[in-house]
Amino acid sequence: MDQTSKFIKALFWNNNNPRLAWHFFKRILSSSSSPRYLRSIPVIARILIGARMHREIDELPELVLVSQPLDAARTSLISIVRILASSGHVDKAVSHLKSLRTRFPAMPPPISLYNVLLQSSIEENRPDIVKWLYRDIIVAGVKPETYTFNLLIQSMCDSGRLYDARELFDRMSEKGCQPNEFSIGILVRGFCRAGLTAQGLELLNQRKNDHLSLNKVVYNTLISSFCREDRTEEAEKLLERMREQGLVPDIVTFNSRISALCRVGKILEASRIFRDMQMDEELGLPRPNIITHNIMLKGFCKEGMLEEARALLDTMKKIGNFMTLESYNTWLVGLVRNGKLLEARLVLNEMVAKSIEPNIYSYNIMMDGLCRKHMLSDAKGLMDLMISNGICPDTVTYSTLLHGYCSKGKTFKAKNILQKMISNSCTPNTYTCNILLHSLWKEGRTSEAEEMILKMNEKGYRLDTVTSNILINGLCRSGKLDKAIEIVSKMWTNRPASLCKGNSFASIVNDIKNLSNRSPDVITYTTIINGLCKVGRLEEAKKKFIEMMAKNLHPDSVIYDTFIQSFCKQGNMSSAYRVLKDMERNGCSKTLQTYNSLILGLGSKHQIFEIYGLMDEMRERGVCPDVCTYNNIISSLCDGGKVKDATSILHEMLDKGISPNISSFKMLIKAFCKSNDFGLAFELFEVALNACGHRELLYSLMFNELVAGGQISEARKLFEVSLDRSLGLKNFMYKDLIDQLCKNERLNDANCLLQKLIAKKYEFEHSTFIPVIDGLSKRGDKQQADELAKRMMKLALEDRVSYKTYRNERRNILGKTGGRGWQDILHRDDGSGIALKTIKHVNKGWGQGSISSMQPQKNDFLDYFESNG
Repeated sequence: MDQTSKFIKALFWNNNNPRLAWHFFKRILSSSSSPRYLRSIPVIARILIGARMHREIDELPELVLVSQPLDAARTSLISIVRILASSGHVDKAVSHLKSLRTRFPAMPPPISLYNVLLQSSIEENRPDIVKWLYRDIIVAGVKPETYTFNLLIQSMCDSGRLYDARELFDRMSEKGCQPNEFSIGILVRGFCRAGLTAQGLELLNQRKNDHLSLNKVVYNTLISSFCREDRTEEAEKLLERMREQGLVPDIVTFNSRISALCRVGKILEASRIFRDMQMDEELGLPRPNIITHNIMLKGFCKEGMLEEARALLDTMKKIGNFMTLESYNTWLVGLVRNGKLLEARLVLNEMVAKSIEPNIYSYNIMMDGLCRKHMLSDAKGLMDLMISNGICPDTVTYSTLLHGYCSKGKTFKAKNILQKMISNSCTPNTYTCNILLHSLWKEGRTSEAEEMILKMNEKGYRLDTVTSNILINGLCRSGKLDKAIEIVSKMWTNRPASLCKGNSFASIVNDIKNLSNRSPDVITYTTIINGLCKVGRLEEAKKKFIEMMAKNLHPDSVIYDTFIQSFCKQGNMSSAYRVLKDMERNGCSKTLQTYNSLILGLGSKHQIFEIYGLMDEMRERGVCPDVCTYNNIISSLCDGGKVKDATSILHEMLDKGISPNISSFKMLIKAFCKSNDFGLAFELFEVALNACGHRELLYSLMFNELVAGGQISEARKLFEVSLDRSLGLKNFMYKDLIDQLCKNERLNDANCLLQKLIAKKYEFEHSTFIPVIDGLSKRGDKQQADELAKRMMKLALEDRVSYKTYRNERRNILGKTGGRGWQDILHRDDGSGIALKTIKHVNKGWGQGSISSMQPQKNDFLDYFESNG
């Protein structure tokens, strides 16, 4: 073995001690100028990259240049760039390439190096680097290969630049390269993915007279795309064309068709092709294989066709070797998504019995189903079963269970799961952290959420768009809209925001390094726009909408509905309809929320005829109204004095199986009482009790309306029933009732109610005694009046003593907690062409001319991040 081989072997031996390997390499290379040692460059480069020794990687080219001849050094530098690119360090590889080009301007790198860089840039989704590399190839005078053009076409297709890709494809021959079957396949796939299948077919037709051979992959791509677009006739024509060109459609062709149809929900069409493959041997169709059966099984499960899926499973079991782990997992997903958890549990047992051991994915499917149904104790038991069966829970398992506990507000148990996760050497990922972060914001634990973001950043977690959206949503809910807007700006500009000194959120925005690696999405802007609209800052919301469109983020129905709802609440229907027009022009359909907002707005203008027109339109479009829709209509009819029509709407609700809520009955009861039709109001009250239960709000509503309408006898009876049911008095106008009874010289009834309140130990206002005491005195019942007065004084004294005790206790609490008292215990902290056209419409038409911080609890989660790297 020569010296170089021994040296390389020594480097390999020190792979686990990269710093020692680096020092060893530097010493050998600096002491010898022999080019043979350059064979060790790829070895040391991979060691440094694996150890993330970035400073040493940057030193490596200088060390090579100093110690070796230029020709040999250039080869080594090319090798370093190649290894960096292949290892996913595209930015650093390009930086080294630029340095290489500067040092050797007359000796451009080979095209093979550019190809490696292009491939890595595409894998990392870096079209900006691809663009720069293409320009550098031209500047360097390096002749590209067909493979180079294929990579460039692929990058352009991935970036949505299909017409640029097509132009480059057409000009390949001018550059001395002929397109091959892969070139046309990449371009056709790009058109198909963009929903431009017809243009992909046009490209195929233009090439049919060329000597360019077309393989089955190109045809299969087009056939699948036509099937997805429900253009089965074109798909059948392509099948015939394949046969004419001597390309026999194989199982891949048919699997592609079936998969495409299942993916878009056309399960019956896919099932017909599958049945033909099973039965029609005369046509020479390929027989279904395991993949075909699994595709169909997945399709049936996705559409909730469990009976058909069961029948297919029985067939697969009879065949013998068609039931694989993938098949069982697909069936598990179908059962869990359709709520068949018990049956899914039996499938796990069957898998074990059939010697097909469930894997971590199998258990995670079950875990997800149990947590979604809030069966958390069962989910915990399933995790214990996994461990006993020798399968270690992974990050997905723990995160799913953690999410289950957080969604139920059980933060203490969630903390235990996190502790167990880390103690079992299962590192939380960004998704796990996002779950905890969302839970903290939801519970109002603002400062802890803030601290957690900083710890995520310190520990090197990549803060993704979801993290950003959680943070922005939390800030909006906390009333810190301006800070949320600044974070969005930072995400775009990749610079720290200038926040006021002393602001607790300044540290988040200025310290987070990874936040700007993720751009805002539609959800980001939806959150900001919704927050601005809620506080009436509609002009600023419009500006954010325009900014979103300028960033090529296309709005969805949710954003449009936010604007429509805001304008409708203001009664600005002209602006609401302008937004609606833009919404439909840009391909967003009206949603239930859209109709509810419009009905609310029209109701405020008493435009009943237009409301009925919207209801007819909802029926035509298959949009089912909900209780909110009907309540808005009932409110409008009641306000317009059309109580009978409103009652008909209530009957329609019941006929359609939509349960009215208390608000539905409240509006009608108040309307009947306003028109002095107390009999119908009381009948409706009885219906409400049956529909909504014996709720205090219903009793107090009916009672108050009776009192206000002078129906004293009925009010007294209803109040006594309420007392017998031990309902609360908060919303009852009982003082008015007793006062009215006294004025009507019904002192005995008033006194009886007082005695009942006392006997049932209700806490009520002591002034309620006064009209009864006065009435008894005037009537000459001095003794009874005096007894009642003494009773009032006794109750007042008891309340005063209770208040004094409360005040002393509160003072003690304040002394211990720094003056925060019960607030500390609660810890609540109140604290493209279409785009341009839409922007013009927004500027011109939308709404023109109309329009104590508290100490948080100790963080249950952050302690565990402190002690883990």
